[in-house]
Formats: sequence, structure tokens, C-alpha cells
Amino acid sequence: MKIAVTYENNQVFQHFGHSEQFKFYNIENNQIVSTEVVPTNGSGHGALAGFLKANGVNVLICGGIGGGAKTALAEAGIQLFGGVNGSADLAVAQYLNGTLVFNPNTQCNHHHEGEQGHTCGDHGCGSHTCGSH
Repeated sequence: MKIAVTYENNQVFQHFGHSEQFKFYNIENNQIVSTEVVPTNGSGHGALAGFLKANGVNVLICGGIGGGAKTALAEAGIQLFGGVNGSADLAVAQYLNGTLVFNPNTQCNHHHEGEQGHTCGDHGCGSHTCGSH
């Protein structure tokens, strides 16, 4: 099995469509056997689902994610765990031991063209249009 986490500075990056890199975790017998940080090379939103599928990813752990990307992941057969924040390594460990806290209804439905450096986590993702609906 391969798990991907949206990744920046050892943390779960909070906006799937703006992810510049993923950390891949190769899992055997419910244990991490190897990890790799991989750049997305500028792919965005829907294209990232294809990127993950092409890399053999089975599970994605991320922060905020839009509806179109959620659909693309489902069509690619990738299981989604959204609304996660904090340490990427800890999130994967929690997934493996069944204690990962996630929000199945997490969805970012806003776009910020031209807004540099925006991540859903910057504004709390619950008091804005990004969060559970």
C-alpha cells in the first residue's frame, strides 16, 4: 500500500490543490518501510489526482480539499482522509493504528487566484467557506 500526504515543512499542507509536494509512505504489514518526498511539478487540483494514481497511491491524507478534487480522487480509486493537520509522520502513524482524526466532510469551495501563500489553515477553515458543510 502507498499513502500520500500533502506535505510542507514536515506538516500536513492545508490546501490540496496548491500542494507543491507529497510525502509518500510505502506500507507493508501495516508498517512504514520507506518514505519519499516528491515534487508535484506544478500540477494542480484535478491533475494532482492523476499524479497520485500514476504513482500508485491508495490513500491520501490532506488538509482542505475542493469538491472537484474529491471527485477526481474517488474516480481514481484513492481513499481520502481530509481535514487533517499537524505532523505528516504522526498522521500516517495514526492512520496505521486506527486513531487518525479526520473530517469526511472537509471541503474548500473557494478559489484565491493571485493570492500568494494562501493556505486554508491560515484562516481557521471553520469560520470561512472551507470546512464542514
